[in-house]
Amino acid sequence: MNMSNCRQCIIKRFNALKTLTNEELERISDHKTSLLIKKGENLMTEGNAINGLYCIKDGKGKLTKLNTNGKEQIIKFIKGGDILGHRSILSEDLVGLNAIALEDMHVCFIPKGDILDTIKENTQFSLNLMKNISQQLNDANTSISQMAQKPVKDRLAETLLYLEEIFGVDNEKCIDVVLTREEIANTIGTATESAIRLLSNLKKDGVIDLLGKRIKIINKIALKNISEGY
Repeated sequence: MNMSNCRQCIIKRFNALKTLTNEELERISDHKTSLLIKKGENLMTEGNAINGLYCIKDGKGKLTKLNTNGKEQIIKFIKGGDILGHRSILSEDLVGLNAIALEDMHVCFIPKGDILDTIKENTQFSLNLMKNISQQLNDANTSISQMAQKPVKDRLAETLLYLEEIFGVDNEKCIDVVLTREEIANTIGTATESAIRLLSNLKKDGVIDLLGKRIKIINKIALKNISEGY
């Protein structure tokens, strides 16, 4: 399945590929593979080797790690425009996280050789990749510090604001991603029962509304205050 020529693909403007020349885009286009990752399937698996870079064209996913008890910890959410695998290409490390589709995802796989050649030829592309890795490191440090210092209610409020910022809202103004209560619990580092209780408390207080699995933020200022510990 070939989704499109990289030159015509508008998704590249959201990532480091926007700095490539037409010639570089043509070369990548000739060598890339287009993949359909079905909901629940792994795009990347922790501990495996990776031989290229993934560019997400559309769909939503989660990056997870198994903790020592074998419980899933959700580290980050991903969507169209995100690139994955570049850190492993540069460090030659095994993949550090699982990337799992939350809904069907269309993804382009670009071989490692093409990425390394482009890094050597295009300094702007290299710089953009470095910035991306630095941002990921910064996000990880912030996340670790919040997990250690913030109460679980504050973390939930922050996560709901973060999900709306990343995915936006649907026609009914609900956060435009469907997560199970367990996935929400695994994002904030708590038990599922605790996440369910905290969500229903927020609903009772008129801060959010719950429509099945979908969540609608009603009072963003109140949610922001909770996330900041007020």
